[in-house]
Amino acid sequence: MKLEEQKISQKTLYEGKVITVWLCDAKLPNGHISLREVVHHSGGAAVLFVKDNKILLERQFRFPYNKVIWEIPAGKLNKGEDPMLAAKRELEEETGFRAENLRHLIDIYPSPGYTDEIIYIYLADGADMVGSHLDEDEFINAQFIDISEVERMIDSGEINDAKTVAAVYKYLRSINQKQI
Repeated sequence: MKLEEQKISQKTLYEGKVITVWLCDAKLPNGHISLREVVHHSGGAAVLFVKDNKILLERQFRFPYNKVIWEIPAGKLNKGEDPMLAAKRELEEETGFRAENLRHLIDIYPSPGYTDEIIYIYLADGADMVGSHLDEDEFINAQFIDISEVERMIDSGEINDAKTVAAVYKYLRSINQKQI
């Protein structure tokens, strides 16, 4: 069965600092036309930094959920920015750690039903503390947490950020398969 849809038209409904909302007409595999609402996002980059069997996690208030959550360091890509460079930038800005070497871990589609955002996730191979420099609208606490505790936090639902869960899963799976 054919699954692909074809974009026929696109109208911008909203253009903001972080997202753009499009209303699109799509031709379905059966020939019918359907409306598709798309939240365009330039994408993000994130870093899993493991040191001495501990994972560097951040606590940060996330306005859409109205709560403080646990997550790995991450941020949005600037237009045309290389995801690996963005990941290095975000790690340093948010935590003060400068990583010289990053290895690609996984790319994720956080909500493929309505957004084109891709988050590129990297593994930091060591990093040196150089001092953080948060954006003026960022308030972040970072700390290292033992891997077994992070696993427990994921299992209990204390950590439910998708990129963090995916990164930790991929990292642990890679270790078990001796790919790292």
